[in-house]
Amino acid sequence: MGAWHRAAIVSIHKFVILGAGAMGSILGAHLTRAGRDVTMLARGRRARQIATDGLRLTGLVELSVPTRVIEDPAQLRSADVLIVATKAIDTPESLALLRNAQIGIAFSVQNGVVKNDFLAAAFGREHTLGALANISGELQNDGKVLFTRNVNVAIGELAGGTSSRAGAIAQTIEASGVHCIAVSDIQSREWSKFAAWVGLAGVAMSARTYTWQFLMDRDGATAFVRLVREIGRLADASGVPLTDDSVLPVATLCRADESTAVRIVQDYGKELRDSAPQHKLSTLQDIEAGRPLEMEETFGFAVRKAKELQLSLPLTEQSYRSFRPPPT
Repeated sequence: MGAWHRAAIVSIHKFVILGAGAMGSILGAHLTRAGRDVTMLARGRRARQIATDGLRLTGLVELSVPTRVIEDPAQLRSADVLIVATKAIDTPESLALLRNAQIGIAFSVQNGVVKNDFLAAAFGREHTLGALANISGELQNDGKVLFTRNVNVAIGELAGGTSSRAGAIAQTIEASGVHCIAVSDIQSREWSKFAAWVGLAGVAMSARTYTWQFLMDRDGATAFVRLVREIGRLADASGVPLTDDSVLPVATLCRADESTAVRIVQDYGKELRDSAPQHKLSTLQDIEAGRPLEMEETFGFAVRKAKELQLSLPLTEQSYRSFRPPPT
């Protein structure tokens, strides 16, 4: 373990956030307000909005804070903590632009599970933590972010167990106002979230409506459960146990009979209707805004991994074929 890595365990004041969409902006705004040294890595119109107006949140909290932003990642020299909050598209290429920066600890709140491999390849596994975000928001045209859900961010060591560095980062983020916990089973939680996300995304891309609406619908809830169970089989074949301690009770959804699982999902839809009626999955937001979808890093990863393990995931494969970008 190098000197920089040891220092990063106790020095977590300087945060750099790659990506200033909804997730990155929520974390950046709260950490800035809490007095942390925050730099946003953003491009184009979004970078100009932050430079002019700072980071602005509405919804669960009204917040506007001036925040440093840089457009050229090559200008970055160091970070105690790097948070990757971009879409998963072209992540290795984005991280390569940071190759000259000293990174103490890096973690990603992107969708999917391949993100950790990207970080480990760029900065070393010893500098990489696992993470998942069960918070939501929507970047609006005027640059404000509608903050809709603040359940928690979970952070943990890839090898399992607890650590002072994961605990310190989680405590810092929690104190800023974004709920955050350090956990000992991050890979189980990441795969469980991935299973839930594939189910949500697969149905949202077809239903094109608020999340609670398609989860309360019996057909939507049934399709969701079947997609979750496909990724559950993939996780089991990959040697990763699922858990209920993630976005949804994924382990229970995989082992219960289908009618019971569907009722659980419909009940969750009712809770979401009452607590976050404006929630739209980020994938649906991307479709509505005409942005590219992160299909290769999520559905594509699952399809390729299943082929490697000789599994059949028909619904996941169908979603992948239907919504992946055309070949160039």
